[in-house]
Amino acid sequence: MIKTDMDFLTLCNNRLDHVKRYNTDEHFRHVLYHIRRWIQEWKGLMCSEITREMVKKYLLKRSSVSSRVGNKELIYLRAFFNYGINEELISFNPTKNIQFLPVKKKKVYVPPKQDVYKIINIANPDEQDYLWAIVLTAARMNEINKLKWDDVNFNNRSVTLWTNKKKNGDCVHRDVPMVCKLYEILINRYQNSDKKAKPWVFWHTYWSRKAQQMISGPYADRKRLMKKLCDRAKVKYFRYHPLRHFTASILDDLDVPLGVIQRILGHENRKTTEGYIHSVGNSEKNAMLKLEDVDIFSAPINHSQNQPTNMHPEFWFRKVERPDYKTLCKEIKDLGYVGTGKKYGVSDNAIRKWKNHYESHFKN
Repeated sequence: MIKTDMDFLTLCNNRLDHVKRYNTDEHFRHVLYHIRRWIQEWKGLMCSEITREMVKKYLLKRSSVSSRVGNKELIYLRAFFNYGINEELISFNPTKNIQFLPVKKKKVYVPPKQDVYKIINIANPDEQDYLWAIVLTAARMNEINKLKWDDVNFNNRSVTLWTNKKKNGDCVHRDVPMVCKLYEILINRYQNSDKKAKPWVFWHTYWSRKAQQMISGPYADRKRLMKKLCDRAKVKYFRYHPLRHFTASILDDLDVPLGVIQRILGHENRKTTEGYIHSVGNSEKNAMLKLEDVDIFSAPINHSQNQPTNMHPEFWFRKVERPDYKTLCKEIKDLGYVGTGKKYGVSDNAIRKWKNHYESHFKN
């Protein structure tokens, strides 16, 4: 027998159980935040007693904060009542046909290159590795937080990122090729890590209220880190997500096809990717390798336990005088690509690109 009504509080509990089971902890926190507000409005009512006018009145009150807040409430409320209908617990969705409020879309702030360099410069070595991992994979913060060594393939030079930002709660993956800089960062961490005790690439030790002791585990979030670094670097505050826009914009400037950028970012909708392209290839691997055309991504890593790498801002803006083709070939023959790169202060991959650049002009 199909139910047509239910106590609102009971439906709230059922919805929370469902989200807890099928969605991320972050999404659960968002749903819990909204449900607590709804309970203050409609506790003690049956779902059938919550009318469309009551919902509109509530949305109007919430939209006094901003139209964006009102629309977000509508999204969560609509999903809430649709859940009840899909589970055959209720038969009516009072949010049906309620229109979203018009909003003026904010321009996403993408930090300039100089600001990104500044915060990385003042970070400690572990924080630098974390920031580079986000920039060089265009990953979401949560994807890097739960990254494990099993997800890092040094032989194929790729990183597997996992996300469950899907409607049905499925956890899906995508493989992002590693550029040389990211490879050096991760291989250094791998060689100095205890893989069995701490399987995560990035972890910390913290006090667990549940266990009532200090434990080691992955980060839930690192919001305070970016605030601290931006304050110290004296740059406009930005969080981790703009770094995805930052990398996507650089790839676009390098003429990487939009479809390839879409796969690297892990977007299902092409329009979502278009929103990541701001002013600042045949495959994902070729696309990510193009990042190495940018000097800062091909620069050698100087790991130090005592101080951050690449401390001086001048490092990022240095100009390397390239030798002529004949001299370059002779040095490659005598020193090899790695040795030649060390001579000029660049990576071996940059030396290969210099050589290919010369030869492509000769063919033309």
